[in-house]
Order: sequence, then C-alpha cells, then structure tokens
Amino acid sequence: MGNKKRKKKAQLPFRINILFFVVFLMFSVLIMQLGVVQILNGEAFQEEIDRTIQDTTKIPVPRGKIYDTNHNVVVDNKPLYSITYTPAKGTQAEDRLEVAEKLATFISMDSEEYIDGITDRNKQEYVYLQDIEKAEDRVTAEEQKELSNSDFYKLVLERIPEEDLKGFSKQELEVIAIKKELDKAYSLTPQIVKNEDVTAEEYAQVAEHLSELPGINATTDWDREYPYKDTFRDLVGSITSQEQGIPAESEDYYMTRGYSRNDRVGKSGLEEYYEESLRGRKEQIQYTTTKSGRVIDSKTIVEGERGKDLVLTVDMEFQEEVDKIVREELKAAKSKHPYANRYMKDAMAVVLNPQTGEILAVSGQSYDEENDKYISNPLKTLYDAHRPGSIVKGATVLAGYESGVISPGQTFNDQTIKIADTPSKSSYSNLGPVNDYAALRKSSNVYMFYIALKMGGENRYPFPNDSKAAFDTAAWQQIRNYFQQFGLGVKTGIDYPYESTGYVGDSSYDPGLLMDFAIGQYDTYTTMQMAQYVSTIANDGYRVSPHFLKEIREPGESDEKLGSVSKSVNTNVLNRIQMDQTLIERVQEGFRQAYQESGGTAVSYFGDKDYNPAGKTGTAENEVYEDGNKTDVNNLSLVGYAPFDEPEVAFAVIAPNTGIVSNQYNINKYIGERILDAYFDLKEERSEDNEEEEN
Repeated sequence: MGNKKRKKKAQLPFRINILFFVVFLMFSVLIMQLGVVQILNGEAFQEEIDRTIQDTTKIPVPRGKIYDTNHNVVVDNKPLYSITYTPAKGTQAEDRLEVAEKLATFISMDSEEYIDGITDRNKQEYVYLQDIEKAEDRVTAEEQKELSNSDFYKLVLERIPEEDLKGFSKQELEVIAIKKELDKAYSLTPQIVKNEDVTAEEYAQVAEHLSELPGINATTDWDREYPYKDTFRDLVGSITSQEQGIPAESEDYYMTRGYSRNDRVGKSGLEEYYEESLRGRKEQIQYTTTKSGRVIDSKTIVEGERGKDLVLTVDMEFQEEVDKIVREELKAAKSKHPYANRYMKDAMAVVLNPQTGEILAVSGQSYDEENDKYISNPLKTLYDAHRPGSIVKGATVLAGYESGVISPGQTFNDQTIKIADTPSKSSYSNLGPVNDYAALRKSSNVYMFYIALKMGGENRYPFPNDSKAAFDTAAWQQIRNYFQQFGLGVKTGIDYPYESTGYVGDSSYDPGLLMDFAIGQYDTYTTMQMAQYVSTIANDGYRVSPHFLKEIREPGESDEKLGSVSKSVNTNVLNRIQMDQTLIERVQEGFRQAYQESGGTAVSYFGDKDYNPAGKTGTAENEVYEDGNKTDVNNLSLVGYAPFDEPEVAFAVIAPNTGIVSNQYNINKYIGERILDAYFDLKEERSEDNEEEEN
C-alpha cells in the first residue's frame, strides 16, 4: 500500500514538466514571431506608420505681354499684392472658419463688393458652424434616417431661423466674406482671397503672421494693364477673372491641358486666340503631407516661366491716327446733315499690307445715341457685314473676262435697261459708250448689268426694253465662285476667334437680282473681306490671310528687353485667282484711272497725290425700318492701295446708312484720303528720323 502511494507521487512532476515544456514552446514561437516582425518587417511597418503623401500643385504665372510692330507695349502686367489660400487635404469647414476669423484681424473685407456678395447660404453656414449641435437638433432623428448626408445638411441650413441671419456685426460680415473666398479653394490649389486692393500694411501684417494662418500666403499677383487705354483694346480681348476661372462649357478642354478651375484664361480676341502661347509655364511645387493632411515639406520641382510675348503687325501710332480720322469724319458727316444722317451710326476702316497680309490698323467708330458720345468698336470690321456697292466691280469685270462673256476692251453703251416687270436699271447718269477701263473709272452700272445678263444666258445687246430676259440660275453660283476667289463671301483666314462671312441672298430665278449682285447691292461683306478683296487685286491675284501676329517671343531677361524669337509668321497664300495676269492688270489700270484720271470717281481726292494710288469707290442702296416705316439710305464704301506699281498699303472703308441728299458728305473718300496721307506722312517722318540718328 505504501509503495503504491510513492509511485503516484513520482508521476506528478513529469506532467508538470510536460506543461512547462508546452508553455516554453509557445513562448518560443511568440518570441520568434516578434523577432520576424521587428527584424524582417519592422522597417516596412515603421514606413506605414510614418507614411506621407506627396502632391504637386501648380502656381499660375503672369501672362505674356503684347507689343505692336515697333515693340511698344500694348498689353502689360501690373503687379498686385495678393493674399492667397492653399488648403491642405482634409481641411474642414470648421478649419476654414478659424482661418477666416484670424485673417479678418489683419485684412479688411468690408467694401460693398465683398459684403454685397454675401448670400443667405453663406450666412447660414456661418451660423451653423457657431453651434453645430443646436442647428442639427432642429432636424428629428426620424427625419435624418430618411435623408442622405447632403440632404440632411441642406435641411439643417434651411431650418436656421430667419432672425438668426440678421444683425451681424461688421467684423462678422468680414469673416463671412473671407470664408466665402476660402470655400472656393481646391485642395493644394492657390485661391486668391484678396488682391485688387490689398494695402502694403495688410500685406506686411499677413506676411508677419503666416505661422498663425495655415494655408494663407502673402504673395504677388498681376492684372492686365493697357498703356494705350481703349485703343485697340476690344481686338486684344479680355481674360476671365479668377472668380470666373475657366469657362464651364470648356472645362474638359482646359483641365486636360494642365489648367486649374480657377485659372484665368483668354475669353475673347487675341487673348483667347493665342491663349496657348500667352499662358506661360506654371511653377510646380511638391507638397509632402501626413495622412492627416498636415503639410510637412514643400519644394519647387518645376520653375515657373511667364507666358510668351506676342509682337503684332499693328502700328499703334498709326492705329491711333486711323481711329482719330474715322471718328472725326463720322462726327463731320453727322454734323453736316444731322437729319439725313440720323440712321448713320458707324464707320469702319481696315488697313493692311497687301503683299504680306500684315494688318496695320483696324478701326470701328460708333455713335452711342443714348449717351450722345462716340465710342471705339473695331470688332464691327469683323462681325458686321454690309452691301458694299460698286467697289466689287473689279471682281465683276474679272468674272466677265474669265467666263468669256466679255473680252478686254469690249464696249457697251451705258443707257437705261428695262426688263419686263422689273424696275428700270441704270447708272447714276447715261455715260454713253464705255469700255472696261471707263466702266471702272466712271463706275458704270450698265456695264456690270450686261456681264450679269450674259452670264445668265441673255446675250441680246442692246437689250430690248420691256422684254423678258433669259436666265440660267447656275449663274448665281458661277459668279459667287469668282467673288470668293477674292475673299468675298468666305472666311478671310484671319487669326481671330470669329469672323462673319456675310449674308448670301436668295439665288432666285430673277435676272434683276443678279444684276444687283454685280454692282454690290445684294450679298453683304465685312470690312475685313473688302480689304482682302482689294489686296488680292493689288497683289496680282494672290489672296493672302490677313493676320495680327508678327512674332512670338520668349520672355525677356528684363521688362525692358524682348526675348528671342520663338516663331515668325510667314505670308500665307490662300489661293491665286484663276485668271490671266494680263486681265488682272486691266482691272488694276481701271482702279488707277478711278483715282487719277479725268472722270474718275475719286480723282478729286487722290488725283494730285505723289504716292500713286489706285482704288474704287462704292455706293449701295440700303434701307432701314423704324416703327414699321421704311427709309432709303446709302452705304458709302471705298477701297484702295498705293503705290500702284509696288503696293505696300491697302485699305477698305465703309460707312453704312448715310442719308440720301444732294451734295452728300463723302465720308468714305475723306477717310480713305486721310488714311493714305497719314500712312505716307508717318513713313517719311520716320525715314527722316532714322537719317538723323545715323548722322
């Protein structure tokens, strides 16, 4: 019995040893696992703990400048103090309110512009953040269950009592105005809070307290500046404000090209057309942030560079003179015959180099009847189309040659033509026998009428009075095809966002309308199209694109020095009219005679000029309607170029809706004469100045 008890006691320590051994193995495995974590994976886990996020933000740079052909600054950048806000990722509304409250102690936002811009929604959000729990308690738990987060928030704001949105102090309104600007910011994208009227004191105060204002920076911004004020400004165009940012309808286009939503872009004119060159290269800053969104480091990875500069073909000194001429002559025309010219509101002129297409000046002057003043409106040279009148007769004669319905030197007797059931058609007087030269010199309508009739299939000459005329409607497209070779009725190819091509009349079975077309009294054209037309004649039939741009230049090392040439604009020949050179020369001679020979319709204005001009006058019948009543008016036009043998300048002028009176004020001829005089006077003056400098 005693032996059995001793044996049982001997077995107990063995079981305990097994238990200790198992525990030992478990601890060994645990220690081994900890070792693996620490030694093999410790670095990876530590990296996860210390993990940061790197994001790149792009800082806008000033746009390129715009110069005239003589390197005078037309559009500059004016530096501005600027307060910006760049929120970190994860920034909440409460954080922005806190920043706004601190920033309000350093800057003023109490002007009407800011305060009037505060909406009820802005006020509701401010009240909500003052006591979130109180605001949310106005929505029951049952209601909240049925709502999405955004709908719940919207309902919370709506239930803020009306009286809580009144009685804000001036300081509170400033805070709300600042927060409104902060709320526009995108993560890691600078948003301008205030820049147009930041004072030096505000700038310094903010700069001194940046450590207390997370995301806020005191920096410099820019705005467009126009040394020539309104001269040429409408054609230069404009840019969006940062508040507008990129146009919503073009968001995809801009965002895929590296823009931010609040970037300013060209929205009209040359600013829009040459946006890609003017925009510049943004400075790129890489921010390192923690997972919570706190910025712990930043570095510049791409240096910013302001936009490239544009050098235009326009001569601003000459442009100012052309504006002055057109405005003065418009005033003179209205003062000479104030009642007859009551419907006359505009006068337009385009001046260019016919051989290269370089635009030297573009002027549109308008009378603002409501405010009784004259304003610059050069866009009308591209957008407004008018019946041109007899200036198109050069194209009509060339169409007659090329179609084979007339031959060089052919004569027609200029006397009234009467087609059955159609009003009589004639020139301003019966001119008797005229050949092609005389038809252009004296501006014979009848000569052009016979060309139109013959192109329509009516070959009787002289045409028997009160007879029906044969007419093939295919003549409409045939003659328009000839006109289009000169740029009439088609796009000119100008480097501008938009241009009108004019009105195309109904191609009806009516020979009388085609006769009207042949003398410029049916389809309509812009002043720019008319300038391209006369340039094509002056340039021996080569139609070139008119263009504003001369060069694109890299940013200069300083504001006083232009950079190197990045791109030069060469002459772009669109087409050569399909007509023999000798025939073009006959029209050129007819144009010279109109300006310089006895009987020429413009000889009294240009006959004694030593710069050897050529061109064509025009008058088109037009009508205006007021209160259902029709009034007959005229469009007065003029095209020309000089010198005749080696053209370097061409122009087109039109003044629509002048009164029909005896001894009418010939605004078209006065403008044309003064433009050519000004061009050659300025050329001579500069030549003399250069000689003096060389000596």
